[in-house]
Amino acid sequence: MFKAFHRLSLSGQIFVGLIAGFLFGFALVAVAGISAEMNAFVTNYFIASFIVAKKLFISALKMVVVPLVLVSLISGTCSLSDPKKLGALAGKGISLYLITTAIAITLSLTLANLFEPGVGIEMQKTAFVATQAPSIASVFGNLIPDNPIKAMADGNMLQVIIFAILFGIAISRAGEQGKRIAGFFTDFNEVILKLVTIIMHIAPYGVFAIMSVVIFETGLDAIANLAVYFVLVAAALIIHLSVTYPVLLILFSGLNPITLFKKLRPAMLFAFSTASSAATLPVTMEIATKRLGIGRTTASFTLPLGATINMDGTAIMQGVATVFIAQLSGVDLSMSQYLTVILMATLASVGTAGVPSVGLITLTMVLTQVNLPSEAIGMLLGIDRILDMMRTAVNVTGDATVAAIVSKSENDLSTEMFNDPEAGLEFEEAPQTS
Repeated sequence: MFKAFHRLSLSGQIFVGLIAGFLFGFALVAVAGISAEMNAFVTNYFIASFIVAKKLFISALKMVVVPLVLVSLISGTCSLSDPKKLGALAGKGISLYLITTAIAITLSLTLANLFEPGVGIEMQKTAFVATQAPSIASVFGNLIPDNPIKAMADGNMLQVIIFAILFGIAISRAGEQGKRIAGFFTDFNEVILKLVTIIMHIAPYGVFAIMSVVIFETGLDAIANLAVYFVLVAAALIIHLSVTYPVLLILFSGLNPITLFKKLRPAMLFAFSTASSAATLPVTMEIATKRLGIGRTTASFTLPLGATINMDGTAIMQGVATVFIAQLSGVDLSMSQYLTVILMATLASVGTAGVPSVGLITLTMVLTQVNLPSEAIGMLLGIDRILDMMRTAVNVTGDATVAAIVSKSENDLSTEMFNDPEAGLEFEEAPQTS
């Protein structure tokens, strides 16, 4: 059985780990329900061990994010013959990210008003305390780091991106000295990518631990209590994933969305299990450059930017949650308030970049703008972890879709690699055991 498992592709192994963790989590729930002693045993031994494994795995992924973004973006930028190309990349990437976010929030508001998830449910008192998010003005005012080392240590991706671009431009203009430094970063980039590959092959076991913990901590009761809300958010995410992205990809690039989805499976599974676009970024960048044929410079700039500001899945949750809380509160939102929700949710995707629990923070901002009680968010906390996994998978897919569109428009996408099902296949081949 283990030999058959190791013969699977990486995405196949991750999927098996995810399903096994899902089932094992429910088994632990059943065992823990037998008695208080069994509950203590499961919690203190199994769950405690899995939490450690989960933390180590996600930390390993996050460990390479900043070096990968920094080195790959410096390497890509200094190889540009025309640095002005970065302006085009930024304009196209940011515009597409904002457009997809606006579509996502509009879709979710429409579905929520059609199916009314908050009707017939009583408001519950919760102890949720909203976290203050930085203003959009302060985020833009802090784009350039006064200490790039601190920006890297803090994982402030927008500041890391800006520093890497400026450093790369400086290298490209430094003559012979710049060429020597550029060669170093090119080699450094290959070493970082090899480190990413090594880490990825422990993914099935990390995913197993993560899913076991999530299922044990969430259970079915929380989902059952808010079933309509849960199903509605999930349906909106699926529609956005399966309709919006394919339509945009075909319309703006002529590429086959089915091909993109097939090759992107490992990143989507990573995103679902870790619920972190940042942690998934190394995998997304590997697939983009080695399997989808996206140009290195475009991938190095567009994907980290998307992992920071592109929050389509979060926007969908915010739309449904806003209508849900309005219905709980007996408030009929006006058309101007709906437009405010769309605008705030779209802008907030940039304004709270890099802030922990960003979905809840931006939802608090949106609710405040339309005079709805932010403490009602506490009702949604029990099921938010699973929905967060789903919307992160949507976010990562959106990042790759936009990167492919931008790469095609900049003529640095290899259509041969994109359409070749065997291209970069060694990326997914797990090490074989005897």
